Amino acid sequence: MLKAYCKEKAALIDQTLAELMPAGAAIAPVVIEAMRYSLFAGGKRLRPVLLMAAADAVGGRGDRYLNVACGIEMIHTYSLIHDDLPAMDNDDYRRGKPTNHKVYGEGLAILAGDALLTAAFEIMLRQENAPPETVIRVVHEIGFAAGPHGMVGGQAIDLASEGKTINIDTIALMHQAKTGALFKAAIRAGAMLANATAGQVAALTKYAEHFGLAFQITDDILDVVGSQDKIGKPVGSDVRNQKATYVSIYSLETARQMAEQAVGQAMEALREFGEEARVLREMVTYLITRDS
Repeated sequence: MLKAYCKEKAALIDQTLAELMPAGAAIAPVVIEAMRYSLFAGGKRLRPVLLMAAADAVGGRGDRYLNVACGIEMIHTYSLIHDDLPAMDNDDYRRGKPTNHKVYGEGLAILAGDALLTAAFEIMLRQENAPPETVIRVVHEIGFAAGPHGMVGGQAIDLASEGKTINIDTIALMHQAKTGALFKAAIRAGAMLANATAGQVAALTKYAEHFGLAFQITDDILDVVGSQDKIGKPVGSDVRNQKATYVSIYSLETARQMAEQAVGQAMEALREFGEEARVLREMVTYLITRDS
């Protein structure tokens, strides 16, 4: 079920993004070309799929909220373009293809990321099928998660920590912000747009926090034992950049145990949900076996 669901929803996201971001539709078409290069580079659309799955889990229809789902994917894509820049992680490949700055140059890559971020909010605010006050609340929460108190703040901690020994509290804070914040915003957004109860939102928030932790730990593991052909970028970049990870602070085996524990806690958060949350359950248990 999970594979079919993700394939269907990812195709829907791709179709909607193509309609929202038509080729050449700008005063400088090369900017749109650079945006589309990374936007359609083969991403799994995990964050928008999680948004839709969360809406489904509370009895709604996730495919009614495509503008917000696409906006979150655009924010995620902008962050990848900027993360790959020489001043950040200095990566040459992303998803098996040359990174944006390798194709378009650093200046245009920065502009493509800026354009994706700003366009995301304009597109999310077009969202229908939900009360305007709910849309505003959701967009506010996504903006908070993407900014200095979330993803950008986590990235700043990451940059400042390169080549240094940091404690587990710092690495946990860094990943909660850098990786976990946007996951949590996506899941909460789906629930709120679908008119979830306060109890349902609280339970899905706990699920999201444990999902984000499990994702980050398994990401650290894949950087050590993964295959470049499958993950789409060189392995071992964390070691080369002297980054602190769950594997470097603990060990590979301990990191695997921590990932399994986080998955178990995410599953526990869904205990009051029925069959509607099946996709969320399958998505978090998949993290333990993922290879990309």
